[in-house]
Amino acid sequence: MLFYRLKMLTALTTPFCVLILAMPSVSLADPPKSSSQKPAIQEILLAELADDENVEDVERSEPRREVPDMPSAEALSKAEEAAQAPKPKRSPKPKKVAPNIDLKEVAPAPTPEPPKDPAIQESPSTEEPVAVADADAPEDTAPEPEIKGPQPAKNLALLGSEVLPGTSTRLAWSSGIQIAGLSQPTPVLVVNGVNTGPTLCLTGTIHGDELNGIEIIRQTMYDLDPEKLSGSVVGIPIVNLPGFQQGSRYLPDRRDLNRHFPGRPNGSLADRIAYSLFENIIRHCDMLVDIHTGSLKRTNLPQLRADMNNPTVAEFTRGFDRMAVVHSSGSPGMLRTAAVDVGIRSVTLEAGESHRIQEHQIKAGVNSLTSLMEKQGMISRMFVWGDPQPVYYNSAWVRANDGGILFSKVKLGAKVSKGQILGYVADPITNAQYPIHSNSDGRIIGMAVDQVVMAGFAAYHIGTEAKVPGE
Repeated sequence: MLFYRLKMLTALTTPFCVLILAMPSVSLADPPKSSSQKPAIQEILLAELADDENVEDVERSEPRREVPDMPSAEALSKAEEAAQAPKPKRSPKPKKVAPNIDLKEVAPAPTPEPPKDPAIQESPSTEEPVAVADADAPEDTAPEPEIKGPQPAKNLALLGSEVLPGTSTRLAWSSGIQIAGLSQPTPVLVVNGVNTGPTLCLTGTIHGDELNGIEIIRQTMYDLDPEKLSGSVVGIPIVNLPGFQQGSRYLPDRRDLNRHFPGRPNGSLADRIAYSLFENIIRHCDMLVDIHTGSLKRTNLPQLRADMNNPTVAEFTRGFDRMAVVHSSGSPGMLRTAAVDVGIRSVTLEAGESHRIQEHQIKAGVNSLTSLMEKQGMISRMFVWGDPQPVYYNSAWVRANDGGILFSKVKLGAKVSKGQILGYVADPITNAQYPIHSNSDGRIIGMAVDQVVMAGFAAYHIGTEAKVPGE
C-alpha cells in the first residue's frame, strides 16, 4: 500500500517538476535607490589593478563608475512599504555544543551527509538539544559593574554549533551541492579564545591548484592556544574541494569561484557555492585574509592585494610584517571585494606559484598572519618587527614579443631599472635570442617560470612606488 501511494505521488508531481525545469532562470536585481541617495561620482586617485593572478584582469581593470538608473515612484513606494513591514521573529534553533579538540591531534575525516528522500518526511528527533545561551532571551536590566582588563568571551555560533570560549574544534561546511544525494563536507578549523576580540577568517584554495595557502592556514591555526587568545580564528584550508581533488583551478562547471561572490542561492554552481560560504561563514568575520598564489606557471612575491582607496583597509594592511602591498581595487565577484562591500576588512595574500608547496613562501605567510594577530591584540608574543615594505600603487606586466623558450636573468623580488634585460626568449629552431627589457624602474613582484611562451605572453610583473596625487 505504501509503495502504491509513493508511486501515485511521483506520477502527480512529475509534470510539476518538468514545468519547473522548463522555466527560464530569473535574476533578481538589487532594489532601486531613491534619487536622494544617488551616490556622487568620485574620481579614483590611485591606479587600478585587478588581482587574483589572472593577467587578463590587469588589462581589463577599470574604475567602477556605474550609476544606478532612476527608480520609478511605484518602485519607491513598494520598497518603503517592504522596509516598514514588521519582520517575523524566528524562534531560536537550539545548537549543539562543538567538542573541544586539540587541532594537533589526528582526526577522522568529516562524515558525508546521508541521502535525503523528499517523499518521506523526517520524524522529529527524540534527542534533547543541548542547552546553550539564547541571544534573544531577555537580559537583566541591572547595570553590570565595569570590569577592567580582558573581558571573557562568549560562545561562537557557527555552522549550527556553539564553540565554547577557550576551546578549539573542527566543524564541517557543506555547500549543499549534492550528487546522488551525497554532499562532501569541507573541514573548518575554529579556535575560540577565552577573551573577547575580533573574529579573523582565513580562506585558502578558492582555486583548487593553489597549495601554499593550505599549509599557511594549517601552521597558523595549529599554533594557536585558545587559553591565550582574544577573539576567534576560523580557517578553511580548502574552499574549492572539487577543484583541489582534480588539481584544477576551477570548479567542475569550469567557472572561477572567485568571480561569483557574494553568490546567489538559485544561480549557477559557482553562485550557489559562493553564496553558501559567504552567508554561513564569511558574514561572521570581522577580518578576512584570502590566500592565493600565482597561476598559469607564474609565481608571486609574498604580497598583499588591497584597496588602498579604502582608509579602513589601508590601515588594516599595516599589521602584516615584512609584506609588500600592491594597490588593487579588486574586481566584482571576488571574495575580497564582496567582503569589503559588507564592511569586513579584507585583503588578498599572494605567495608563490600553483601546484607547489614552497617553504619560504609559507614561512612568510605564517609570519605575516602572526604579526597581524599581534597587531590586533589577539595574541601577545615577543615579536620583532622587520623593516616596513613599500606600497606599490602602480604595476604593469612586461610581455614577450617573440615565441620560444623563456630564460630569466632576474629573480623574484629583484629591483630593476628601465631598459635592463630581464630575460630572453630563445628560438629552438633558428637559435635566435630575443631579449626582454624592463619598461620602468621598480621591483619584480611576479614573474613567469622558465617555459615555452608565445608572443604577447605576460612574463614579468613590475611594481613601482608612486606618490598619491595631492600629497
